[in-house]
Amino acid sequence: MFIHCLGAAAGGGYPQWNCACAGCRKARAKPEAATSHAGIAVSGDGEKWFLLNATPDVHHQIAADPALHPGPGIRTSPVAGVLLTDAEFDHTIGLLMLREGSSLTVYGTYPVLEALTLWFPVRDLVRDYADFTWSQVDIGTPLELDDRLRATPFLTGSKAPRYVGSSQLRGPSSEWEVGFRLEDKVTGATAVYAPTLPRWDEKFAAQVASADCVFVDGTFWTDDEMSRRGAGNRTGRSMGHLPVSGEDGSARALAALPAKRKIYTHINNTNPILDEESTERRWVTDLGIEIGRAGLEVEV
Repeated sequence: MFIHCLGAAAGGGYPQWNCACAGCRKARAKPEAATSHAGIAVSGDGEKWFLLNATPDVHHQIAADPALHPGPGIRTSPVAGVLLTDAEFDHTIGLLMLREGSSLTVYGTYPVLEALTLWFPVRDLVRDYADFTWSQVDIGTPLELDDRLRATPFLTGSKAPRYVGSSQLRGPSSEWEVGFRLEDKVTGATAVYAPTLPRWDEKFAAQVASADCVFVDGTFWTDDEMSRRGAGNRTGRSMGHLPVSGEDGSARALAALPAKRKIYTHINNTNPILDEESTERRWVTDLGIEIGRAGLEVEV
């Protein structure tokens, strides 16, 4: 199984266009430190690829990765589908960018697909531009993506996007946020991708206990990071993100896993672990945890 990291930033990217925090200023002064929105591409055979989330940067991410380049036909692409972990803008806006006559399958839970029908009507918007197949996924039910690659969604959280507000769904409404357990059916290798994680509970621990590679939510360093940095007043947990640091943060639990590769993704522009020279970055890497970046490739 091949995994290509396409980017590692949370919503807004790094740098964020309207942010003058220390990290964003540094990323503007040193463009090689910048990173696009969080997403990965996965393939069982290196020929047919699936995106986990479609970010606002998806055109540039595909252009930067030769494995995702179109061909051999003039309008054929190795990108066969998109697996959505939620309905947030930074994970779904890219579906509009992929409209250029594309033929691919979009996988999502019931509420995610409903959000893309009623409140952010991507399904109607692309109807006349692309041949998308919309496929509902069920928690715990494996998706056989090809002869070699299997993906199984598991629940991580129940937080709906803010644009949905208090609107009522026509069906089950708790399955808003999922991770995916990816399995190579030939080698038995497994990887987990969970860019939003409100809590590291027993159910999540069971998903990652035997994984060979884990990509996990690294949005905030501390729960009060936004207010501490003067960038907002909401806490990380209220936004559905377990902080990296602290006794009950994700770093210590992640470091304790037997996985060969442990990688933070979906990192907010205010999080100091994006700064290669920060003490927070060194602390994390000393634990054996990597910081996601575009161009990072993993084979499991």
